[in-house]
Amino acid sequence: MKKNRWVLRMVVLLLVCGILNTTVSLAAEAGSSSDPLVTLSYLNDTFMNTIMQRVDQKIAVRNSQLAQEGGLVLNGGTGTSATFTVVTLSSGQILTGDIGCEVMLRVGGAACVSPSSPGLIDETTAGTLNNGGALAQNHLYMMTIEGRGVKATSATTKLLVRGTYTIT
Repeated sequence: MKKNRWVLRMVVLLLVCGILNTTVSLAAEAGSSSDPLVTLSYLNDTFMNTIMQRVDQKIAVRNSQLAQEGGLVLNGGTGTSATFTVVTLSSGQILTGDIGCEVMLRVGGAACVSPSSPGLIDETTAGTLNNGGALAQNHLYMMTIEGRGVKATSATTKLLVRGTYTIT
């Protein structure tokens, strides 16, 4: 009888070891390259599309907010900025500023547009710039009379602008 108990204990022990071994083996396979938890096609087709749609929605909302605030001007129109904003003009485009509008030429060339003297006030040198006069790079100019502006004379002109302005 003692011999049978020993054999029975050995069989039960082998069964328990076999079950544990199988459980551990199956658990180790989950998440491997042959059985991934998330497939690449799911990431590319479903997940990325969802993320990109959310990003596009947020960009559209932000662009509409900027357009309502007047800080974004695309190919003509008007804008207002309490801080300096980069404005890009093409050759021949004219930026006309309201009283107090400030501009600084950063890239390209530009000339003063003014029906009478003085045209623009050069805050850097405390001088004036009359109609047709070329703006100096990195000088700060202010429009102190309505109808004053800046005309782009090169293919691409970049200005820093602060205040209310119109591009034509």
